[in-house]
This record gives sequence, structure tokens and C-alpha cells, in this order.
Amino acid sequence: MMLVPWSETFQGSTGVLMTAKGERGGAAMAGDTVDWTVVVLTCQHKDSVLAFQKELEVRRDRGSLGRQPLLLTVEDPKAQVGSGGATLNALLVAAEHLSAQAGCTVVTSDVLQTAWVLILHMGRDFLFDDCSRAFTCLPLEDPAAPVEALACNLDSLLHTLTHQVSRADPTAAARAAGQAPPGVWVCSTDMLLSVPTRTELAWQGFQGARVIAMPGSISYARQHGVYLADAQGVVQDILYQSPEQQIQRCLGPDGKVPLVCGLVFFSPDAAERLLALHVIPPLNACTYLGLDSGAPALQLSLFFDILLCMARAVSEEAFVNGRSPGEGSRDLQEQRNARSVLWKALRPVPLTMAYIPGGCYDYMTMSASSHIGHLVPHGGSAHGSSFCKVAHSHVAEPQLLDEGCSVTNSLLEGAVAVGPGSVIQHSFLKGPLQIRSGCLLTGLDAASSVALRSCPLQDVVVQAHAIRLRELSCKAFTLSGRQDDWQAPAEENGTYLNEPWAALFLRTGVRKEDLWSPETAPSRRCLMNARLFPVLHASEPLGLGDLLWLLGGPEGGRLQRWRSAWRMSWEELRGCLDQEAELASRRALFFRQAQKKVWRVLEEPLSCSLLPLLRSAALEGFQEPMLETLDQVASAARDPGVAARALACVADLLGCLAKGRGGLRSGPAANAAWLPAFRHLEEGNLAEGVRQLALERKKWLQRPVLLVRAARHYEGAEQILIRRAVKSSCRFVQLRPAELPPVGRWVKAECPARIDLSGGWSDTPPITYEQGGAVVNLAVLVDGQRPMGACARRIAEAELRLVSASGGLEGEVVVELVCRGLEDLGDYCQPHAPGALLKAAFVCTQIVDLTSQKALPEQLREGFGGGFELRTWSHLPHGSGLGTSSILAGAVMAALYRASGRSASVESLIHAVLHLEQVLTTGGGWQDQVGGLVPGLKIGRSAARLPLKVEVEEVAVPEGFLHTLNRHLLLLYTGKTRLARNLLQDVLRNWYARLPAIVQNTAALVENAESCARALQQGDLALTGSCLNRYWLQKKRMAPGSEPLAVRRMMEVLEPYVYGQSLAGAGGGGFLCLLTKEPGKQEEVRRILAGAEGLGNFSIHTVEVDTAGFHVELLGDGSPQEVLAGPWKNLPPTALNQREEHSQGDHW
Repeated sequence: MMLVPWSETFQGSTGVLMTAKGERGGAAMAGDTVDWTVVVLTCQHKDSVLAFQKELEVRRDRGSLGRQPLLLTVEDPKAQVGSGGATLNALLVAAEHLSAQAGCTVVTSDVLQTAWVLILHMGRDFLFDDCSRAFTCLPLEDPAAPVEALACNLDSLLHTLTHQVSRADPTAAARAAGQAPPGVWVCSTDMLLSVPTRTELAWQGFQGARVIAMPGSISYARQHGVYLADAQGVVQDILYQSPEQQIQRCLGPDGKVPLVCGLVFFSPDAAERLLALHVIPPLNACTYLGLDSGAPALQLSLFFDILLCMARAVSEEAFVNGRSPGEGSRDLQEQRNARSVLWKALRPVPLTMAYIPGGCYDYMTMSASSHIGHLVPHGGSAHGSSFCKVAHSHVAEPQLLDEGCSVTNSLLEGAVAVGPGSVIQHSFLKGPLQIRSGCLLTGLDAASSVALRSCPLQDVVVQAHAIRLRELSCKAFTLSGRQDDWQAPAEENGTYLNEPWAALFLRTGVRKEDLWSPETAPSRRCLMNARLFPVLHASEPLGLGDLLWLLGGPEGGRLQRWRSAWRMSWEELRGCLDQEAELASRRALFFRQAQKKVWRVLEEPLSCSLLPLLRSAALEGFQEPMLETLDQVASAARDPGVAARALACVADLLGCLAKGRGGLRSGPAANAAWLPAFRHLEEGNLAEGVRQLALERKKWLQRPVLLVRAARHYEGAEQILIRRAVKSSCRFVQLRPAELPPVGRWVKAECPARIDLSGGWSDTPPITYEQGGAVVNLAVLVDGQRPMGACARRIAEAELRLVSASGGLEGEVVVELVCRGLEDLGDYCQPHAPGALLKAAFVCTQIVDLTSQKALPEQLREGFGGGFELRTWSHLPHGSGLGTSSILAGAVMAALYRASGRSASVESLIHAVLHLEQVLTTGGGWQDQVGGLVPGLKIGRSAARLPLKVEVEEVAVPEGFLHTLNRHLLLLYTGKTRLARNLLQDVLRNWYARLPAIVQNTAALVENAESCARALQQGDLALTGSCLNRYWLQKKRMAPGSEPLAVRRMMEVLEPYVYGQSLAGAGGGGFLCLLTKEPGKQEEVRRILAGAEGLGNFSIHTVEVDTAGFHVELLGDGSPQEVLAGPWKNLPPTALNQREEHSQGDHW
């Protein structure tokens, strides 16, 4: 019967699972992925069930399987039950567990109606991977993955199923749109599979079973299964290893045939029909219930028994009397009985095919040459173009790796050369070594390297195997040739080490009777059952050398030693494989190379994130080795930035261990138990400080809440190191002697506000000295005045009088303090303490020495003949985003320097404020003081190095442009405030984690600042506005959550009328900066916003670039209200009555 092959039931763009760097191409969003209800993994050996169950649980914890699926690892009820028998048994077990969850006491098939069930078959043992084809590692890395881990074939298939082929949503609307309904997916794991990035299977109204098919050539199909389908995609027949003439009938319009690729979907109704068979003899023999009932074993194929009976062109007689491929000596009558039951139960189920034109399917055969080809970059396999040369490995001399080789989960120390087309996995090798082309080495340890050095390795497979002989655990080695056929008869065309067996016998002296017993018929003698591989010796330990000698000759008694050893064939070895030990060994090696990676990334340093690796260590119980490594890096670091990042990694790892259950990461970090370690860090004794931190840490690992508190203290330690690094900027603070003003004479410093146009956050330590920073901003008058300032004077009394007045739009608040003892200044480093900034200024200007044995009055009398009175004011609301606190700090320090007989340049004040803010523990950058202390338009820059130095360059603009800018700039007070402090800890945490998005964004901030400076130099308002808009997007990426909903609405309303807009301040402060398209539009903006709903209270303020800028002047000696023109006169009568009373010292 000639058939039109099929219509295109699938449409999709070409793509691969992962990009060349391992990034998954077009990964579906969370709403487009399957949230599996049950995931079942079937395996052959009961000894491995717990190990594979743990593997599933780890993947669930990584987020690879949806939210909280039920995970089941199910042992096949009997050996060789076939893929159909394993499917029926797995479906039964899944239905039992779902029924129990639903409160049922018997198996109820109704539970399948709303469940997404995934059944994964591990299949038979695999020659080239002791943990099966499912856990064969692929040379892939995914830098964007939330958890760093080895990528196994199982992970690749899970990604394909979860994100691409079966994206699902429980709503009927979503199903109608083309997403998979609930049902049962069955997937083999004996193949490599990739599908286009976006898949769109037609699911509307789907019922029955659906097979997924991939394109293949006729020659490839000769060794595999092929679907014959009609124009509507209805499957007519399933062919296996058929003649080319029959396969031609399956040819599609693309010149390819649809290959059976091991992927099947059953709708809930079809799955219920299949499940019902578990109680019907002889099919009950496929399940564990049949085994427990004493039923004889029955082998059943998923494709050539269960699915074939649904194919439309297959007759009942042909099906019932036919034989399944590879069924062996199965009882014919039992087979007919089973097929007769299948026909009656499943024949009504429609079977359709979804063909994926851009898909790729590679069966993992028993050929070493084919397997090696599957694991090398550009090897022609399903993922070859995505593979890395080095994946999750430490290679000391990467230049010795030829193109086309692959190293995965390994450590190569010393000179290890690897030729093209060679693969090394799960090995620790020490050079000098030369691995030539065409080799596969797996599971080898450092002790094997000595034996390898004496042997020329080319086109060979060398494997180490963890085995268990009853209670004895040991390691065995196997050796074979890349071109060997393990099942070819030795008497015919069989080979060993790529040459006829006769050549081996002649070269080594090995005899046939050494390998096969007389009971083994010559026609059955092959490499699979040859007892080649030494396992135990009566008197001596065995090593790899006891096998590698077969590559050469019998020198040195090797033949006699080999003969006297107890040897096994692969056929015997595979029954002794310790898969749990093998998986544990791979995991240990992964974290061993991970520790090397941590050293490399932190010391070099590299801008790649370690957070996915830390999450992995926490998930898999390797936190202790990782913590020890981070301690070692921090202790040995010469660069404070390296040590700080190492401590930040410790904090992240502790946070991961808490698993989100210990509260917020941000919080206090001054518990007395940690203070001894902090003191060592403050004093520069890094190694001892790290040691003390580690000792204290051990007491805080028992509960999530303690882990989070410990993480906070590690971030506190990290801040100490940042402070020490920023303190290097003090060398750029140059003070000059000045005349000491008379007692009672005021020194006044007034400052403009600043508006940042681009680059903010790049000025923040440690970003600014690790990457480099650039910020464009301008000094501005707000409503025609400088909104902040400070004044200081000497007083006769040996005390410190502090007064600060703040706020304007939200009401004035005045705080008054008197400090008469050093203890009154003790909270200077607590930013929320009353007068903390003013107290810190006295410490940083060295007017007061808190470490001195002298009392405060004594210090003041000896140094200055009395005390000081210091007053500050600001008309801007708290959290305005206009740089108030930093600019005010500059004014305070300028006034104090002058009042104490010293003077400082603006450059010195910029660096002095940097230090003060670190002392104050607010951790700010340098852009605020640059903006308020340097007049006009400018760009500040800092290089990626220590000592931290800020250099400021005036932005020269065309004549008249400043006047134009003044008419187009407006400030809109939104009524919403956000303190930068609330955002800073998260930003620094993300920076130290080197999250890719943050690293890219910080680089973009600097680039945008340079672009903004050029736009201003050209006098281009529109281009400047474009930079401002881009800056706002960058701010939001840097600190998500910095855009309140009301602000977003304002910006949406104003967007048609502005060139650009951004909330002022790196932390998303209370003022919105507008660059309007038309000049002088203050009233129009007010009218537009008044007509919009839900914007709350707002106010509009004029802006004028301050070209005079910050200045310091000496005034008279009257009272504050008499001497200080402007700000103090403008205070409302009740301002002083609103002051906050504090018990620290006396009030006046």
C-alpha cells in the first residue's frame, strides 16, 4: 500500500538544546514548562534503586522537575521484561501512589485524568558507562543554570521534555492554544535527542497515543525503527531493521524518514486502558504484582507489542501471530495470548505521529567509535555543536588539549596532552602523559597515571569500574579497542585492541583457554565473555598496569601475574557493578575540581559567578570542603578584594544551606560572639580573623535561623575588608595648615544637590575598584537655593554640641546632642543612631581619637583649647535620591577641617567622604560628593585598582547649553522614598556572586556614562534623554524593586512629553528627574499629572545648574539664627519644638 507520508504535524524553528557555551537556547519560561505530577525512573538492579532515587531528588531540588513532583525509582519486576513490561509496571506503581495520595485504598485510574506523569526507562547496562546511558555525562556547561552540575543524558532529555516537547498548562484555554494536556509521557534514555528551540505540537482535542518521530536517512534507518504514517499523521505500521525497499515507503517530503526515537505520549483515557491490563493474565506477569503472585516472566515491547496493535494497517492475525524484534526464545503461545489481550484492549486507541523536522536522534550503540563521536565537540551527534572542550574540569595546561577532544569532570595536573577525538571523563590524571587520538578514558585515578606513562595510548578504551563482590568493594579495569565489536565471534571477524585475536595471542602469549572455558562453544566466544580483566590476586594488589601490558608484550613476568589473577569478563563484571559507589565517586571528583575552580576564579580574579556552584555544594552535602576552600582563599589573599569576595561566598553558601527558611539575609551583624574575629580583621590580621570566623561558624550551623545570622556576620566581615580597601583612598586626602578661627567664629559650608544622569552604582565599592566606575552628574540649585549645608565653630567648653535639622517637604526634624565623653561617640558607626554622621565626622577628621587613653575633654583642651559646636541642615526629604547624606558629609568635614585650623581641597574632601561613609557603615560610593562638591556638569571616574582614586573631569558644553538645560530640567517629588541602604546589601551580594546579569549591567553603566558625557558635549538634549532612559533601565536591573507602582504610572503618563526620565539616586530615591521636550513646562507637567488617577501627593521643583558650587566661608560669632542667613531663618517656628530627645550626653 502506497501512502502519502504525512502532513506536517509539527512546526518549529531550527535550534539546539544548548549554545556553544552551554546556554540552553530559548529555554521556556516558567509558565511554559511542565510541572510534573509524578516522575518514575525504571532500572534493572535493585541494589541501585536508592542511588538513583537520590539522583532524582537532587534534580528536583535543583528545580529541573517542576515544583514538588512525586519521585519514584522502580526496579523492573524481573530481568528482561522489555520496555513494554517496564512501562506497565511503572504506570501501576505511579497510579498506586497517586491513589494513596488521593485517599483511596485501591488503585483508581481516575487519578491519571489530571496528572502529568513522566516514565523514564534506563534500559540495559551500557558498555561505556557503568551508570547506564541515562547517566552518561555530556561535555556541556550552562553558565546561566541556577545550580552548577554535571549534565547527563538524563538531564538533556528532561530539559527537552519539560521545556520543549511537552510544555503544559492545566487550563483548557492553554491546551486549546497548543500545549500538551495531562497524560503519561514515556521516554527511553538510550539515545541522544535534541529538538528545535520552539516546538508547537497540535494538541487541541487530542485523544489516544502519540509517538514523536525524528528525521533520519534511509541508511541509518536500516538499523533502527521507522514509522509509516498517512497524510494525517495516523500511524499505519512500525518497521524495524527492514529492507530499504520497505523503508522507502516511509520517505517524507524532506527526503528523510521518521525514526522511532523512544518518546511516546498517552492521553489519560489511553493510559487508563493500558493500566487496566495489569490485572489480566498473562500481562500481569509484567508487573511486580504478577511477580509476587508467582506468574511466569513475560517480555513485552512498548513499540512492537503495545503500540503496534494500534497501527491502522496491521491486521489482527499478523499482529497476534507475529514476533517482536529481539524477543529471543519467548514462549510462542504465551506471546500470542499476550498479543491477543493487547489487541482487544488497545486496538480502539488512535495512534498518531508528530514529526519534528529539525530534531536530531542518535542511538547510543555498543560501538566505542560511535560513543566517542557522541562526546566530542562537532562530532555530528545531537548536541555536538554545543559541546565544550573542557567541561567541569581543572586542566593545568589547557594548551596541550587538541581541538576535537573532550575533558569532562576531570582533573589533569601537569603536562597531560590529549589528541583529537579523545575523551576523558571522571578521571584524575597527573602528567607527563600523552593520550593520542581516538581514546576513551573513564574513572581513572592519579595512581593509574604511572602505568599510563609507559604505554602508547591510541584508539583504545581504558575504564575503571567500582565493583562489589559480596562484602568486598574494589576497583577493576577494562581495556578494549575503539573499533572492537564486543559481540563479534572471535573465530570469525572478532578483534581485540583493534586487531584479530590471533595477533594478541602471538604478541602476548595469551591462549584461548585463558579466556574461555571449554564449555563455551567457539561460535559464542567473543570479547563480551572473554575473561580478560584481572580483579583479584592472591598475594599482590592489582593495578592498571596489570592490564595495559596487553598493549605490548609479556615482559617482566606480566603474563604469569595476569594468569594467576582471578579474572572476569565484561559479561560477569557488569553484574557486580557498584553504581552507588560510582555515582558517589563522580560527585566527589566534581567537587574536587570545583574547589580548584573556586581558587582560580577568586585569585585571578574572574567575573564568573560561583553562586551556582555554592548552591550545588549545599544541595549535595559538600559544604564542608567548600567552606574550607573559601577559608583558605580568604586567609592567603594578598588583595583585600579577593578576601572580601571569598567571605561573601561563605555568606552565600550559609544562606544556601538555610534553604530559604532562616529569615531575610539582610540584618544586623554585631553579635558579641563574632567581635573577636572582627577585631582581627579591623587590625589587618586577615589569616587570624578568618580562622576565628571559621571557629565561630561551627557553632551556627545547626538551624536555618542560625545559618542566616552567621551569613549576616560574614557579610559584616566582608564590609570590614571593603572599609580597609576604601581606606586606601585616604592617601589622596591632603590637608594644609590654616589659621585657627577664634573661639565663637562660625565656619559655614553650603552645598547644591546633585542629579545623576548616568553611571550610578558603578561608583560603589567594591564595584568601583574591582571593575572601575564612571558617573555623569550635575550640581543643582533646587527652587533657586542650595538645599543643604553645615556650620562649625570652636567653643570654650570642652564638649561637642551637635545639632542637625533635616526635612523640608515632609516637615522639619531637629536633633540636638551634647557629647562630654568618648562613650557618647561610641555609636558613630551605627548610621541610624542620632547624630551618627556628625560623630563619625569628628572621628574621621581626627579631632577625636576614640582609641586614646585620654578623656574627650582632655583631648579637646589639649588640641584646640576647647570644644566644638556643629550644626547641619537639609531642606530635602530623607531618601530624596539627591545625594543629601554624602554631600552633607562633605560640608561637615570641610567646616570641621577649617574650624580646627586646617583646609582641604575638593579632591581631598571627595576621598575623605568615601572613608567616612565606610566608617559610618553606610557603604556609599563617590558620585554624590562629586556631584555636590564639584560645580556644574562633570564625569567622575575611578580605575579598577587600589588605592581607590576618583578623578573628575568637567564636561565642556556648547555656549548657552546650560541655560537650555535649565529650562528643560525638572524635579518631581513623588512622595515615595526608598533608602539606598535598603538596596545596597542586595546589590553588593549580587556583585560578589558575580551574577552574569549584574556583571554585564555594571559594564553597561560605565559605557552609558561615557555616551552621556559625549551627548552633553554635543549639546544634544534628545541623545542625553536617551542615555537617561537607558540609565533608568540599568538601575532597575541593578536593584529590582526600586520602581514603586505610583512612580511607574507617573513615568508612563509623562513619557510622551519627555526626552528622558529617571528616579534620582542609585537607590531609586524620591525625586524623579525629567528632561522635557519643551522648555519651561512646569505648569503643564503639573496639569498632566493632576489629571491622572492614583498618583498620590507630588510636587514639582525647578532646577538650575550650579556653576559656582560648594564653598566655605568664615562668618561672625553671633547665634546661629543671627549668623546663618537663609536656612535657619526659614525654619518654621515649631521646628525646634519638633526635635527628638536622646539620652546620650546632655541636651542644650
